[in-house]
Amino acid sequence: MSPLILLSLALQIACCVHVVRTGRPLYWVFILLVFSFIAVIVYFIAEILPDLRHNPSARRTVRNVRNRIDPDRDRRDAAKLLKAADTPENRRRLAEESLRSGDYAHASELYEQALKGLYATDPDLMLGLAKAQFGLGASQKARATLDALIAANPSFRSADGHLLYARTVEDTGDATAAIHEYEAVVQGYPGEEARARFGLLLRRAGEDGRARNVFQEILDRSDAAPRYYRREQQDWIELAKRELAALAR
Repeated sequence: MSPLILLSLALQIACCVHVVRTGRPLYWVFILLVFSFIAVIVYFIAEILPDLRHNPSARRTVRNVRNRIDPDRDRRDAAKLLKAADTPENRRRLAEESLRSGDYAHASELYEQALKGLYATDPDLMLGLAKAQFGLGASQKARATLDALIAANPSFRSADGHLLYARTVEDTGDATAAIHEYEAVVQGYPGEEARARFGLLLRRAGEDGRARNVFQEILDRSDAAPRYYRREQQDWIELAKRELAALAR
């Protein structure tokens, strides 16, 4: 049988399964089976594509694929916008894209330029600056920026910001204070990175029993979590497994 026919059959069957599982009108099954490739294309455009546009996970997947193909696209677009109109929003966007791409020096420069006037204590900009400073290895500066953020915006809450603060405290050599920060951040952090880093810190501090409990908690939480969560947290789950194995030796 021709590979093209096999591909057509596979796509038709996949679309028919999608029809049944998602509760689409069953007339789609007839259309898909009769009209082959054309029906598959029409079904994708009419039924699947709209869902992808409104599904955060699907959008994230599409964005990740696009970034792998052209990782600097968003950054170039942001640079063009800033060149056309030097506004605080456009400067923030380019700073975020520079941060995402690992150009911490440029991101730091842009955030510092943006933190003026009405935006001098903007918490999102200050957090971005702290991330850029930490990326440059300037943990003390990042900690000072986060301290200033907290002082200027006492009601501001950010799980990523809290984790970053714990990491800056850890990097500046204050293990006792870092443990205290991690104890707080793991309570509400949406993922396993904070726990994994906390466990590593406890191991370095010689608290192997507590570290073992933290790593085991990662595995227990992931076992009870949906598959997509385990997939997203795979790196931290694998780290917990390796650390538990090392602790058992």
